[in-house]
Amino acid sequence: MVAFLRLALRRVAMMPVMILGIALLVFVVLQFSPADPAYNALGESAGPEAREAFAEANGLNDPLPVRYFDFLGQLLHFDLGMTVPPSQPVIDRITAAFPLTLQLTFLGLFLAVTLAVIGGVLGAMYRDRWPDQLFRVLSMAGVAIPSFWLGVLLIQQFALNTRIFPTGGYTNPADSFSGWLTTMALPAVSLAVPVAASLARLVRTSMVAELDRDYVRTARGNGLPVFLVIRSVLRNALVTPLTVLGVKVGYLLSGAVVIEAIFDLPGMGKLILEGVTGGDVALVQGTVLTIAIAFLVVNVVVDLLYLLVNPRIRTV
Repeated sequence: MVAFLRLALRRVAMMPVMILGIALLVFVVLQFSPADPAYNALGESAGPEAREAFAEANGLNDPLPVRYFDFLGQLLHFDLGMTVPPSQPVIDRITAAFPLTLQLTFLGLFLAVTLAVIGGVLGAMYRDRWPDQLFRVLSMAGVAIPSFWLGVLLIQQFALNTRIFPTGGYTNPADSFSGWLTTMALPAVSLAVPVAASLARLVRTSMVAELDRDYVRTARGNGLPVFLVIRSVLRNALVTPLTVLGVKVGYLLSGAVVIEAIFDLPGMGKLILEGVTGGDVALVQGTVLTIAIAFLVVNVVVDLLYLLVNPRIRTV
């Protein structure tokens, strides 16, 4: 336990350094944006003098390091700036949109992990037989299908043709849980299928390796029920897929941004599109930074889970 706490504190202690690096990268990249904050804030009718006065008042003429440290100071106070007129605090826009993106991400993660475990276990148990061959074909197809293309196909089939699900929009779960599931079903499936296919291949490979070990043959030879054997094997087999789960969550977060645009969901994807099309640097900067930090936090959590399920690494 002491070794685990030491490694956990080491992971957590690195987070502020990584957040500073992320903030620096996001800030510097967006400084090269062709968008003019003064033009976006004041409009087309503003003359050069008004734009220059706006830039001077908002520190846009300061050297890059000065602006970066000002940005960090604002970040420490959870101040991400204001959107272009009509002006609103960026943090308020993110606070309203980010929960939806998290809902979609973790619903997609739940579906992906469930499908991956079921498919991987069945493929390993029926190794080299027709269920395993079917699993291989489906997993290869799932990996090859882009989530946005799958989303378009799902809309065509289940929203336009059969009208089982809506083409887009969002229902708050507090208003109607069934309505929330209906509006989130197709986006979540679009996100989950490519991740599930990739994870399922890892689960199958790990399960096959574990099923060939001596302790499995001994357990089955002693008449231990199959479900108990599979439960023990699965616990050991999931260690390897867990190592890539953090990266997959990052894929789901980034993919959710695109899927939200396809299904017209008012999440972070809509904010990014709004910021890019409207030249709103503060909005783009705030949303990208929030997603990057969320990805970092998720990876740290996955690392800690990996330490819990794999005691051998605690001695490293």
